[in-house]
Amino acid sequence: MATKIDFVVLWVDPSNKEWQESRKKYAEKLPKIDGIDNDTSRYRDWDNFKYWFRGVEKFAPWVNKVHLVTNGQIPKWLNTNHPKLNIVNHSDIMPKDALPTFNSNAIELCLHNIPSLSEQFVLFNDDVFITKKVKPTDFFKNGKPVNSMALFAIRPVETGQSRYRIVAKDIAIINKHFKFNKVKKQNLGKFLSLKQGPWIAFTYPLMLYGHFVGFRNFHIGNSYLKRTFSKVWNEEPEAIRITINNKFRNSSEDINHWLFNYWQFATGNFHQRRSSFGVSKNIDDPKVPKYIKKQKYHIICLNDPEKAGINDTEVEKIKHIVNNAFDKILKEKSHFEL
Repeated sequence: MATKIDFVVLWVDPSNKEWQESRKKYAEKLPKIDGIDNDTSRYRDWDNFKYWFRGVEKFAPWVNKVHLVTNGQIPKWLNTNHPKLNIVNHSDIMPKDALPTFNSNAIELCLHNIPSLSEQFVLFNDDVFITKKVKPTDFFKNGKPVNSMALFAIRPVETGQSRYRIVAKDIAIINKHFKFNKVKKQNLGKFLSLKQGPWIAFTYPLMLYGHFVGFRNFHIGNSYLKRTFSKVWNEEPEAIRITINNKFRNSSEDINHWLFNYWQFATGNFHQRRSSFGVSKNIDDPKVPKYIKKQKYHIICLNDPEKAGINDTEVEKIKHIVNNAFDKILKEKSHFEL
């Protein structure tokens, strides 16, 4: 009998007035220090979440359960009676004194607490879409997660680009618990795998270092084991506690879910997945509509535009172009919709 694989996806409705007031209330209490991230782009809604569910139903019908993690909000169009759907409130998985939270890093650290979550699960964000048929073995093989792994040096920064500061703390924890020379010797075939594609050009020279210097983060859905979360919680409770209690992203203090992925790499408890399986692009990249319509990749991540101050007119134009592309391959409603 096949082992169950669940999908987990996080979502927030930024138009919800109660949520807006709550965010404003706690944002006013924030100290004026570098590292805290309350940027509007973290919560922007591109009106395409229905395509996430359509992609799951059409291209991954084998999924066991879909766990939608929210702060109590539910899309108006969502069929909450779907037998595979489980609505998860932040209060179901996080400590009461950490709520409300506007920090996705904090929420993701607690996903293993989801009631009825299968041991094997894939973490998605609401901007990561399945656009081509996928198989269970694209995510797990013989009980081990399947993820793309390549070494990649962390970019040192003091301000901005907060993700680098956060993953630097993740890597510091990995170096605390694992010896790189031992890990690469035991998993040489995985570290030298040609499935890395062009990213192997970064891995090869970084193999010469005596410590982990960083990993390339592929934003195309991460395969996780619940026991990996539990292990890291046991080993690093203080780092996790600090992050969970930060109501907004804080690059000076937070760790994030990539730590669990790095832990799987460091233990060798994973299978390599070819890097061309998916792609991560800014949603305003002119190549995005073509990639979607031609189903060039199995999974595509559509990041918020990097340019500052994108106006409402630009947002609406991008929405129209990208969602029309999704309609070419995912026009029919899924059973997850009313």
